[in-house]
Amino acid sequence: MQNHDLNATVPADDELSFAAEVLPAEVQRRNFWKLLIVDDEEEVHRVTKLALGGFEHDGRSLHFIDAYTGQEAREVMAREPDIALVLMDVVMETDHAGLDAIQHIRQTLGNRLTRIVLRTGQPGQAPEREVITRYDINDYRDKTELTAQKLFTLLYTGLSLYKDLQLLEHSREGLQQLVAAASGVFQCKVPTQLADGVVGLACALLGVDGSRPGSNAADTLMLEHQPRSDGATVLAASGSFSDLRGRALYAADDLTEIWDLQQTSAGRQWVAEERRFYATFPGSGGETFGLYLRASHALHLPEPKLVDMFCRNVASALQSAQLHQQVNKTQRELIVMLSEAIEKRSRETGNHVRRVGEYSRLFGQLWGMDEDECETLLIAAPLHDAGKIAIPDAILNKPGRLTDEEFIIMRTHAMLGGQMFEGHGLPVLKAAAILAGQHHERWDGQGYPLRIAGEAIHIYGRIVAVADVFDALGSDRCYKKAWDMESILAYMRAESGKQFDPVLIQLLMDNLDDFLAIRDRYHDSFSEAGMD
Repeated sequence: MQNHDLNATVPADDELSFAAEVLPAEVQRRNFWKLLIVDDEEEVHRVTKLALGGFEHDGRSLHFIDAYTGQEAREVMAREPDIALVLMDVVMETDHAGLDAIQHIRQTLGNRLTRIVLRTGQPGQAPEREVITRYDINDYRDKTELTAQKLFTLLYTGLSLYKDLQLLEHSREGLQQLVAAASGVFQCKVPTQLADGVVGLACALLGVDGSRPGSNAADTLMLEHQPRSDGATVLAASGSFSDLRGRALYAADDLTEIWDLQQTSAGRQWVAEERRFYATFPGSGGETFGLYLRASHALHLPEPKLVDMFCRNVASALQSAQLHQQVNKTQRELIVMLSEAIEKRSRETGNHVRRVGEYSRLFGQLWGMDEDECETLLIAAPLHDAGKIAIPDAILNKPGRLTDEEFIIMRTHAMLGGQMFEGHGLPVLKAAAILAGQHHERWDGQGYPLRIAGEAIHIYGRIVAVADVFDALGSDRCYKKAWDMESILAYMRAESGKQFDPVLIQLLMDNLDDFLAIRDRYHDSFSEAGMD
């Protein structure tokens, strides 16, 4: 093979295959490497394109961009920072226009990824040693030495390095996103909330966007497989899968692409294809969680060790969330059992304490509390009447009207309930101390035991005050029959701003259907007497 100067016509017997013209600009450039030619000689542009017309690397051809001055090069790089490689002349509009452009690209634009090759036909104008030490360039060549073959080698090496640097940059950005988001996600204590966070982290890890359609879009699912079941429940979903949240999917009927990839991953924690990813995570009770992702373009898979670490952390976080949920469920059941025992002592049977807990959680959600605080209200609210355990049976279950002396004793249950839970470190017991001690305070300050008013009453006490009375009025007690709903609502409205926080009453009225759904779900199978 002969060597050829780029300023000469390339002969037909060169080993490179040549293209007669540059591909049109309307092609999808993401399938091409962008190559910027900066030279004030039109012939250099023409010959360079001719020599590299058939060039292909990693399945991608070249897209040529022309600039004829250093200033044009600056403007192009500002507009298209994803240019892979620049062939830069030195002497153009000034003797050092190319060097000034390089300094602008590296320092002003902050572009460290694009590979820059300095080409000059006048080496004396820019001595190699000085240029290499002062400027961030990747190669320095005399135009006369750049034969077609050497140019091919130069481009192949430069693009390989650019691709590696892109992957490193992507991994760095992905790690930054993961570190920033992971601490919050992995602190989620509810599996469904954690699943939402894991879906987002997986998208960041794999370089896709699960939040909106586009060239970088992805569809994701987080599934829970129960033992000895051929189906799975969708805990979280994004993209075109969003409507599947909460649904049960079965291998025989739904999204067979998932089950096929799941079979491929048998014995491995994760498996990745060009546009698909699947990972499995063991649960704490024999169930298995699965993460499925499909992308609209090739995934940017990071180092396998990083994916392994991600999977281990997800599995650990899911098991922790499950255990937390189990502890909460057990704690809640024990508290409800205790509360029901106290209620039965006063002959108040049925699901009163469960409804008060559910009403309180709903109020918390409507108030804007976070999920943990709402869960605390759900568990603690049934303890609102725990102080009744110290009230004598003769007073607690008296069928008629209490005397003034008896009523004073009855009122002590609020103070006693608050004292029972004071000094405990658990959030649930701290909340129980507040709501047990304050649920008989009134918005107008005429309640007991502290006679505090308005916002001086803790929001927990204000919430349980409304929830307790709303439910009690609709239940049979030893001294009254249950009220109809119209009478209950009329009373709650009349006491808004007097007995009750007016904001909470408005929330009750605006969301009445949700409260009534709780009442219907936890209806009493029978009723007996008793209420303070």
